[in-house]
Amino acid sequence: MTDAEFWNGRWARGETGWHEAEVPAHVPALFGDLPPTRVFVPLCGKSLAMAWLAARGHEVVGVELSEQACRAFFAERGVEPAVRHDGAFLVLSAPGVTLCCGDFFALRPEHVGEVGAVYDRAALIALPRDVRARYARHMTALVRPRLFVQVLYERVPADEEGPPFSVPRAEAEALYGDTFAIEWTGSRIVEGRIGPMHEHVGVLTPR
Repeated sequence: MTDAEFWNGRWARGETGWHEAEVPAHVPALFGDLPPTRVFVPLCGKSLAMAWLAARGHEVVGVELSEQACRAFFAERGVEPAVRHDGAFLVLSAPGVTLCCGDFFALRPEHVGEVGAVYDRAALIALPRDVRARYARHMTALVRPRLFVQVLYERVPADEEGPPFSVPRAEAEALYGDTFAIEWTGSRIVEGRIGPMHEHVGVLTPR
């Protein structure tokens, strides 16, 4: 099964437990004072955070493999997006939000533009261990944001079940530490698909 088949199947069956029904509290806490900028949201799904950011004057650019998820984001807001093709991507856009439907690894800097901030709540943890280093390398090649919010979920003891995968803070530090300084701003226990997880929220700033 390909990644596209897996994720499209999850969306088609409504197996989207990662989608939160409310904007997470760390979003207004960390982005609330950020002047309007372009915010990149990788593997964005139909995240409510994107609408929250756009409503506060940010230009949101998301990438998502599932066309169903991209279309649902706009449909749930009663918006008919403009649709165009850009290379390997189907691009859906409306004022404040542009969603690139396709493979994250096919993204080029010209697709995302000059990014001032990144919000990754669902991308790194969606990837198995052997893909995460490639993801981090591609991310740092794409963008150099002033603010990079990274959310992790960690199970103790660690396991290889997923998605979401258990990603310890030390792994994120190893992936991004050469490029960004990381400050972990908070942790809490949340219920996951296979039991309790530690949610860690990190703020990455360029070195």
